Amino acid sequence: MVKLRLKRCGRKQQAVYRIVAIDVRSRREGRDLRKVGFYDPIKNQTSLNVPAILYFLEKGAQPTRTVYDILKKAEFFKEKERTLS
Repeated sequence: MVKLRLKRCGRKQQAVYRIVAIDVRSRREGRDLRKVGFYDPIKNQTSLNVPAILYFLEKGAQPTRTVYDILKKAEFFKEKERTLS
């Protein structure tokens, strides 16, 4: 099973995260299938690759709760509804 989850990057006390599609059996820093976004909690910046996220969600990937909240905050699901209509 594939999940969309966060992968920690950056220095000590200055964490930034990549949003990646990864197999559930892999560890947090493990090999990912594809990088689909970026999240910086310090600067409150988010960058998303919308077509890649849509691709993985259509294939059955499940976002973790944190990634779901990030996508919801970025109004990703409103965009998704517009593309489907």
